[in-house]
Parts: sequence; structure tokens; C-alpha cells
Amino acid sequence: MLDDILISFGSWIRGHLFYVSMMISATVLVIWGGDINRIVRNQVQTYHFVVRTTVFVLLCAFGYGLLLNWLAPFLHFQLAQVSSRYLGVLILGIMIGLGMIAERKRC
Repeated sequence: MLDDILISFGSWIRGHLFYVSMMISATVLVIWGGDINRIVRNQVQTYHFVVRTTVFVLLCAFGYGLLLNWLAPFLHFQLAQVSSRYLGVLILGIMIGLGMIAERKRC
């Protein structure tokens, strides 16, 4: 009975795995994006305003975009390898874990 529910839930999630992967990737970037920005800001704080602005435009527009475009398909591929029996539970665990991390960081 429980096994059938887990498999059904996992199969349903599998149909939306691309969107789930994108959601997880975006959440990770939101949680740690501020830390990345702070590190980059500390590295370029002594440079001219134009250089600092260019670095942040490149980081935000291209860096995060490229990271999201790389991370989501990678995560999708990894999650696709998981059995349907465990996929739903794994996704719920990831979402709860990311929520707890976000709460601690006060995102």
C-alpha cells in the first residue's frame, strides 16, 4: 500500500522533473547568491566604479544565468537516475532541507 503511494507520487514528480530541477537550482542561487555577491564585492571594492558595475552586471546577468542553465540540467539528470519509489521522498527532503537552510539564513 505505502509502496504503491510512493511509486505513484514518484512517477507524478518524474513528469515534472525539469521544473523541479529548475526550482531547486533557483532556490540554491537565491540562498547563496548574497554570499557570492559579497565575496565578489570584497574582491572588486578597490576598483573604479565602472569596473565594479561591469563585474556585477556580468555576474548577475551572465554568471547566474549560466550557472542556472548548467545546474538545472545536471540536477535533472541526477534526479532522473533515482527510482520512482524514492524520488518523491527525495524531492520533499530536498525542499524541506533548502527551506530550513533559507530560514536559518533568513532569506
